[in-house]
Amino acid sequence: MASSLRESLDLIRMVRPEAGTTALDHEILAERASSLGAAERHVIDAIAALATATTDRDQRLAEARQQVWQYFVQRELVGFRRHTDVIQDLKIPPEVLAGLGAMPARRK
Repeated sequence: MASSLRESLDLIRMVRPEAGTTALDHEILAERASSLGAAERHVIDAIAALATATTDRDQRLAEARQQVWQYFVQRELVGFRRHTDVIQDLKIPPEVLAGLGAMPARRK
């Protein structure tokens, strides 16, 4: 089965060389989007857990910081360098950002 797939891809590349990578590029982009969406959901959940935390607030704060940091890294890996909009959209609390060493941009 693997050889027939390889042969098919080789044939496609011979006819249209760009088509050999187009499917793979599309799959990579879809995986990036899915991964970024999952990271955003983790941030939303962690911030909600922090907002309702009572006795385990320090643990929830640490978890929120970890999830936000991972989300920012994921965003940067796909090319998004500015986080100001998502900080506002997701309502990431200043106490979470302070633990990352990040400060929200000041408005003029």
